[in-house]
Amino acid sequence: MLTESTHNNHNNIEESFQQARVPAIYMDWLWAHGWRHFGVQFFRYNTMAFEDMQHEILALRTCVSDFALSKSQRRTWRRNADLQTVIRPVVIDDEKQTLFFKHRERFKQYIPDSLGAFLSPRPSHIPCQCMEVCVLENDRLVAVSFLDIGVTAVSSVYAMFDPELSGRRLGIYTMLLELDLARRLKKQYYYSGYTTRKPSHYDYKKCFDALEAYDFVSDWRPYPRTCA
Repeated sequence: MLTESTHNNHNNIEESFQQARVPAIYMDWLWAHGWRHFGVQFFRYNTMAFEDMQHEILALRTCVSDFALSKSQRRTWRRNADLQTVIRPVVIDDEKQTLFFKHRERFKQYIPDSLGAFLSPRPSHIPCQCMEVCVLENDRLVAVSFLDIGVTAVSSVYAMFDPELSGRRLGIYTMLLELDLARRLKKQYYYSGYTTRKPSHYDYKKCFDALEAYDFVSDWRPYPRTCA
């Protein structure tokens, strides 16, 4: 793999490369070293400008065997018990494209152009095996998340939901479904992606039990759940 761009000194890490196919065991290694990917573009960075501030980035993962639902997460699980769940290899269709454009209306900054910003043209297996966790209400797609599958870990790529059903907390619900799938697949870690050390839009990722954080300098360390 060739590094496409690299800026790495004592204060800043910004690295990327492109790779069309990555073995599952190497995906585990990349996630463990703070790497993420959208499509075939792999990247890692430890700072970013967001919400008019410069933020320090943390990568987060959950120890699957130690995870337990919080009270609010149990309520979210029960609240959505009437919905149907389908887990299968990723297929991008018109229904998902429509949901994407509804979901992106929630954003005021870094608004993505299309699902192609996150997924390859053949997302079920490029750059690695990827499953979709679909949530349906009376056969209508209301939420979906995309989950990469490694040998010992899984990693969430992207999730979207119908903003009209925001009271159901479907973004949290799909994360809980992903964690449940990781448990059933007997994976060790669930990588939920990047968050920021200071409060930000990404704080929802800190609301999980059995968290560990990686700051791109020291090793993974326990990270306290910061919300209910």
